[in-house]
Amino acid sequence: MTNSESNRLKDKAFQVFGIFCTFIGLVVLAIFLFNILKEGLTRIDWDFIMNLPSRRARRTGILTAWAGTLWILVLTAIIAFPLGVGAGIYLEEYARKTRLANFLEINIANLAGVPSIIYGLLGLEIFVRQMHMGGSLLAGACTLSLLILPIIIVTTREAIKAVPRSIRDGSFALGASKWQTIWNQVLPASFGGILTGIILSLSRAVGEAAPLIVIGALAYVPFTPASPLDEFTVLPIQIFNWTSRPQAGFQTNAAAAIIVLLLITFLLNGLAVYLRNRQQKKIKW
Repeated sequence: MTNSESNRLKDKAFQVFGIFCTFIGLVVLAIFLFNILKEGLTRIDWDFIMNLPSRRARRTGILTAWAGTLWILVLTAIIAFPLGVGAGIYLEEYARKTRLANFLEINIANLAGVPSIIYGLLGLEIFVRQMHMGGSLLAGACTLSLLILPIIIVTTREAIKAVPRSIRDGSFALGASKWQTIWNQVLPASFGGILTGIILSLSRAVGEAAPLIVIGALAYVPFTPASPLDEFTVLPIQIFNWTSRPQAGFQTNAAAAIIVLLLITFLLNGLAVYLRNRQQKKIKW
């Protein structure tokens, strides 16, 4: 057997192994989703969505949890969007290619893979203790902003990098300044990719519980937040709280809350795909 034939056999073996692992993963995921849907769909109704938490499984609801999740989502987007996009624009368009810039690029990429609990500890020290925000929505949003900033910066840079050089050259040839070129040409052309990265990073933030637990988010909140300085809970923490209880009713509630959280995540991911495809249809190089 020649080396080329041996390599082809190895490639086929790896392909078969990859397909087998993918199939097993899909089967496990399908079983998990089937069990969640079977147990949780019977519990989802208007009362479950709009009721406050209760010690009785049949009377409890997720109003405070989904309201807190919505607050966190909006505040995190408001904080992370300008910082992440601005940093990505600066690093890609203005920063000189020095050793310091290379060092920053490597560390920003590495920060995207840091466990979320580390950001929780960082948020606890900076926002809760040093800045005296307490276990508020604002502290939670700032902590999650730190979590998703590396992702937004990386995706912003990649989206800007994908804009053809001819777009910039044409703008400069017409007498536009560097900032005018970035604002009027580069950003509109790359906005679809930037927005996709932001939405996907927010979908990750929505499912995080560990950093919010560290900064002091509560498992039981008998009121909906009215300002960014109020205490809060979110759906992942509520699910964690219910799954830790032995009563079967709370296990059903947890399954129903998981379905709601999955719907929010799927909607965000679907919105990201739609906006990306729409932007790609608008701009043809």
